[in-house]
This record gives sequence, C-alpha cells and structure tokens, in this order.
Amino acid sequence: MTMDMMKGAMSSSGMPMKGMDPAMMQETMEALSACTQACIMCADADAGEGMGKCAGMCANCADVCDTMMRMLLRMNGWDMQVTMSMMQTTIMMCRACSAECMMHAEMSEHCRMCAMACDQAVMAMEKMMGSMSEAMPMA
Repeated sequence: MTMDMMKGAMSSSGMPMKGMDPAMMQETMEALSACTQACIMCADADAGEGMGKCAGMCANCADVCDTMMRMLLRMNGWDMQVTMSMMQTTIMMCRACSAECMMHAEMSEHCRMCAMACDQAVMAMEKMMGSMSEAMPMA
C-alpha cells in the first residue's frame, strides 16, 4: 500500500484514532514486511543447516510480524488496547528472534540480516506505539 493510498484509506475509513501519522504507519508496515521476509529466509536456511531452534524462532517471528501487519492494514475495527498489546507481543517476538540470530551472526549472513530486520521492526513499532499513546480515540 502506498502512502497516498494509506492517507486516503485513513481519511475515508473512519480510522478510530485521531492524529495517527500515515508516514509512521507506512514505515512500520514496511519494517514488518521486511522482517517477515528476512525471518522466512533465515528459517529456511537454518532448517537446511540443522539449526532447529533458530529456524523455529524465525518462523514464529515471521508469523507474528505478518499478523501484526495485517492487523494494521485492517483499519476498520481497530481497538487501541488490542492493537497495543499485539504490538508489544510482536516487539517481544522480534527481540527474541534477534537475540537468537545474533548468536549465529558471525558465521551466518542470513542470521545477521534477520537480526537487523527484527531490530528495525522493533524500532518502528516502538515509535508508532509512542504516537498511538498520544493519539486520542475518536468518539
């Protein structure tokens, strides 16, 4: 979804939070998408290298990030508490995945790239959560 499409959707969809920054939302979704892709690639490579724990962690992280991204895209039906809780869960999953991948980063380029993508997703979500906590739900 392009930023122009998102701005249009946000203004016409009755998005429940006043003051949300479309650019920040776009940045978050792009970071989640990149993280999902990096985690899938890392999980596939890890499985072939016999690194089951890392492969499982990456597969789980990919699923959580993909679900978070789909929740953000579904602008009608947002619930502030549920969205914030899911973002916190996604942040915890990304941090755990990053930590696991960093243990292999020196010997594995895909693990290093996955950890970086997870860290970027965490930063984008934390920034968005700060913005969300300042936004007021519309009555």
